[in-house]
Amino acid sequence: MKTLIIILIGILPAFVQAQSKQDTLYVYGPGGPGAAMEECAKVFSMKNSIPVKVTAGPEAKWIEQAKQNADLVFGGAEYMLTQFTADHPELIDASARTELYKRAAAILVRPGNPKNIRNIKDLTKPGIKLLDVNGAGQFGMWEDIAGKQNLIAEIQQNIGRSYANTALGIEAWKSDNSYDAWICYASWYNSLRDVTYLVKIPKKQTVYRGTPVAISAITDQKEVASAFITFMKSPAGHTVFKKWGWE
Repeated sequence: MKTLIIILIGILPAFVQAQSKQDTLYVYGPGGPGAAMEECAKVFSMKNSIPVKVTAGPEAKWIEQAKQNADLVFGGAEYMLTQFTADHPELIDASARTELYKRAAAILVRPGNPKNIRNIKDLTKPGIKLLDVNGAGQFGMWEDIAGKQNLIAEIQQNIGRSYANTALGIEAWKSDNSYDAWICYASWYNSLRDVTYLVKIPKKQTVYRGTPVAISAITDQKEVASAFITFMKSPAGHTVFKKWGWE
């Protein structure tokens, strides 16, 4: 009897982990699309009685866990998932990759817009201090926009500091009131309404980035993962993404 108990105790954690993996769909990606993904997961779970756990944020915080149980991986821009696939070719099924929805760049300023910033050219005024995120889906984004109006040099001289990802950018924005504006995704306004005001950029002047998602190469739940993607691409899923700032 003692021997049997020892054997059962030894195999129980592995059994529970296997059951958990089978019952839950694990989704990983950057923080930008996180809120939309989480709401889609909630709606999908309620309709299908299938738990979906979304982990969103800087890759370093979730990559090791994703290597163990990822069913889906999404990106904050097409180049992000392309780079992720190059870095972790064993984790992504490139043939099971699809695009969800696009989102536009915009300008975030302080609540009430105290510096009266109305357009990109206003960001070149003397005394304007810009926050920049040079990565996490925003790599080179401000330059693409400024280049359309021949304002690259003028924008660059007003950048106070560049950050590697949006989480660090948000932390800096909240802790340092000397930043006046930030060229980023319009979608971030939905999560930062208490500390920002949204200044939209006209369609012909702004740029867009996609939101790709791919089924992992290690999943044993391809049918469920595919069903979740189908839901996100449905009118109901699109409604969620539009709520969070996508088009």
